[in-house]
Amino acid sequence: MQSFDRIKNFFGQYYLKMPRGAGTLFFIQIFSTLSFSVLYSTLVLYATNGLKLSDSLATGITASFIAFNYALHLIGGFIGGRYLSYRSLFCLGMIAQVIGCFLISINNVNNFYWGLSIFLGGSGLNVTCVNCMLTQLFDSNDKRRETAFLWNYSGMNVGFFVGFGISGYLQLQGAYRELFILSSLGNCIAVVITFLTWHSLKDIDTKLTKITGAKKRLAYFHGLMMILTLIFSLRWLLEHNVFSSNLILLGGVCMGLVMLYLAFLQKNEERNKMFAYLILALTSVVFWTLYQLAPMGFTLFIERNVDRHFLNYIIAPQWVQNINTIVIILGGPLLSYIFNILRDRNINITIPMQFSVALICIGIGFGILPIGIYFANGEGLVHFNWIAASFILQSLGELFISPIGYAMVGQFAPKNLQGIMMGTWLMITGVSATLSGYFSNLALGHTQSIDPLITNPTFSHTFGLLGMSSIVTGILLLFFVPFVLQLTQEKNILSKVPA
Repeated sequence: MQSFDRIKNFFGQYYLKMPRGAGTLFFIQIFSTLSFSVLYSTLVLYATNGLKLSDSLATGITASFIAFNYALHLIGGFIGGRYLSYRSLFCLGMIAQVIGCFLISINNVNNFYWGLSIFLGGSGLNVTCVNCMLTQLFDSNDKRRETAFLWNYSGMNVGFFVGFGISGYLQLQGAYRELFILSSLGNCIAVVITFLTWHSLKDIDTKLTKITGAKKRLAYFHGLMMILTLIFSLRWLLEHNVFSSNLILLGGVCMGLVMLYLAFLQKNEERNKMFAYLILALTSVVFWTLYQLAPMGFTLFIERNVDRHFLNYIIAPQWVQNINTIVIILGGPLLSYIFNILRDRNINITIPMQFSVALICIGIGFGILPIGIYFANGEGLVHFNWIAASFILQSLGELFISPIGYAMVGQFAPKNLQGIMMGTWLMITGVSATLSGYFSNLALGHTQSIDPLITNPTFSHTFGLLGMSSIVTGILLLFFVPFVLQLTQEKNILSKVPA
């Protein structure tokens, strides 16, 4: 009974103990992610089955789409709070996603590219806005931030769950037009919620809040021009995805050097925290490279090389990804609760240790796939249980790195660099998605065949290589935990949530 009362108190006190606006952002996360989840899980299938593009081109477009979506978060961190308020930029992004979905729904390659460009002009900018709107509600030492991000991450995955479910159902019927139009409704609902709670989401202590009159209007104009320029640039870049991939990788290296330079400009304590940020950011590239295989080569592997029959029904590839969303939805709040239990017993959970666990989990998740391929049936089809186990391990790893990573930025970043560092953190996923595109093509091999007996060897080799690389990186990070903690000068990054 005591344990039940504790759980009830934990969940019931969340909204009572959170600042005004935190609850609103939880629901905004749910609806704003729906259309992205549809494209994330269906893009490579729509490109190959709907538009009849080749596997390599479809994978390249998907890799560029995901990479730009995350890489553009850096620009979102620059525009938001400087030229447009976070809430205004978020709403503009939602509207752009609605327009993009309608263009993508037209079965035409030219409209497909324009739709993706406009959609990216929205989705690429607004995620940073949500994270910055949330993190600004807390003081730098407020330990409730981690709980808020864990809850918001769960809310985001509710949207993914619904999106994956709808995607799989309509994709099996080939109803791509209806799918893309339906998914845009989530963006419309997110805009309505934002307008209804406009005041509670206002910017706090940003550059834009310190100017008025003509200067503010000029800032708005510059912000809008940046967004339009961005959309037209994306239209060309998406059609030239090889150049885009190289550009994103170069941009990632440049931002790493910029962050290193900015770190040296800080005072001792802030400089050390930025160094810790850079170490964890570098190791996270390995994790996200494996994770972003899911909407690319891994999706094609599931569609073609896995026995997806269950009780005379065919499991859509998108539904498989709901294993991930269920683990995240249930695991986010549960993990926060477990952390509090452990800390009551003076067991400290540190951020670098969580990153290490994440790398090892996802490494094992991919490391078991070659075993599943070895035991494939006579037709080369892998039993679905191996895929389910892999996704569960990947999801557990995600819980230990993704929401905690967002909270880490608020903890380690100097106040004047929070937007840039949040954008850089999200850009890492974009760089990783580019690498995932490369490994997806490596896994698919050079053959044009989709016969599992022919393609299984290259999938097995690639999955095994990536899994082992992640496990080794996770183990190495364990040895660096004391050094990272010394830089941050904190023994317990994730402290107990106030009762």
